[in-house]
Amino acid sequence: MSDQRFSRFADFYPFYLREHSDRRNRRLHFIGSTLVLVCLWQLLATGRPVWFLNMLLCGYGFAWVGHFFFEKNRPATFKYPFYSLMGDWVMYADIWRGRVKL
Repeated sequence: MSDQRFSRFADFYPFYLREHSDRRNRRLHFIGSTLVLVCLWQLLATGRPVWFLNMLLCGYGFAWVGHFFFEKNRPATFKYPFYSLMGDWVMYADIWRGRVKL
């Protein structure tokens, strides 16, 4: 992971995309993010806190498998937690828009 520090998300996002260059990793992120939305829906519908735990497991579980087994890098969330969370959702939206290939 780069030793560079980012003061703006606009500077961080290209770095974030480079850290997700393996298509299998992006696919796992996409699946995990979709499941996070399903869990959020369930949390709001049922009010059961277990769905919050499921959100964390889906979001981080799928992403970390992608990084450790396919990308072979350390997830950016360890160094840039807020920007990384933003990057996940911007990349998710960019995949839906066709700006990032799945």
